[in-house]
Amino acid sequence: MTHAMLKGSNVPVEATTVRAVLRWTPGQGVPDVDASALLLGLDGRVRSDEDFVFYNQPRHPSGQVWRLGKKRVAEGLTDTIQTDLAGVESGVGRILLVASADGVTFDRVRSLRISLYDPSAGEGEPLAYFDIKPETGQETALICGELYRRGEGWKFRALGEGYSDGLKGLATDYGISVDEGEVAEAAQSAQSSQSAQSSQASQSSQASQSSQFSQASQGESPQAGAPEAAQPLPPEAPTTAVPQQPGYGYPQPAYGYPQPAYGYPQPVGEFQLPPQGPQFIGR
Repeated sequence: MTHAMLKGSNVPVEATTVRAVLRWTPGQGVPDVDASALLLGLDGRVRSDEDFVFYNQPRHPSGQVWRLGKKRVAEGLTDTIQTDLAGVESGVGRILLVASADGVTFDRVRSLRISLYDPSAGEGEPLAYFDIKPETGQETALICGELYRRGEGWKFRALGEGYSDGLKGLATDYGISVDEGEVAEAAQSAQSSQSAQSSQASQSSQASQSSQFSQASQGESPQAGAPEAAQPLPPEAPTTAVPQQPGYGYPQPAYGYPQPAYGYPQPVGEFQLPPQGPQFIGR
């Protein structure tokens, strides 16, 4: 039976291993969501920074809590945390299941839901699910729910509590040490990388447009690098030598065919120039 949960409600968890699946609907302007987990001691705080399971530290040293990663399903995108409850150390009293969006508020995340599954049951119905509604919409990190000990067993509580200062603020509240210098340096490095990529893409686009304009103005194809189509060879030139053209008043043969000169017969056989120009004798 699947439990549809309300904020603040809880249900017992009978499964020895639990898969907590965060799901949301992607779209334009919708941020990417990351799942993470904090293992809290009996005093409600982490015992060390190793009790924080997230994208840069996807597996707890005990091997009992790990991040499975993102998947695309028919209903949207998912990110998953799996916990072997039977093997969790006795010093851990609660496990927070967290959703975060890097610098983008959760009022832009659509249809955010956390569902609990028993992996041993295959691809069946979830044990429980909770549709998360941000309280203000300005949160950049949310505690979706928590797994907590109750006697010899475990329960799950639906929470939906938010932080406006992101995963860093949430982690700090529960005892994770965050180096402000490293955080600022990482953010600056990411911004510089994005700016460089954007500038490179802009320069490449401008160069491409300039090249196409230049080729168009010269009547060339935009694909200047493409090999030219093979052109047919010109017809073979005649093998008969073309005689030099004599001076004015002398007969000229035309490519091996006799051609009468003006008023004078064309000699047959080998042609020889007369010793002097033709004489016009009156009658």
